Amino acid sequence: MTTSELPRRNPGASGRTYTPPEPQPGAPSRALRVRAASGWEKFMRRSETRQETET
Repeated sequence: MTTSELPRRNPGASGRTYTPPEPQPGAPSRALRVRAASGWEKFMRRSETRQETET
């Protein structure tokens, strides 16, 4: 019994593209959350250095 080899498929070749879900109304966007997280890290680092100099 001979079987012909099946054609190779590339992932994502179906033409569909991934679209991230829309945020809920009033919810912060991903970019805003990332920016806020980096700002919070800087804030916490600054507060740690101030506590060390005060004691």
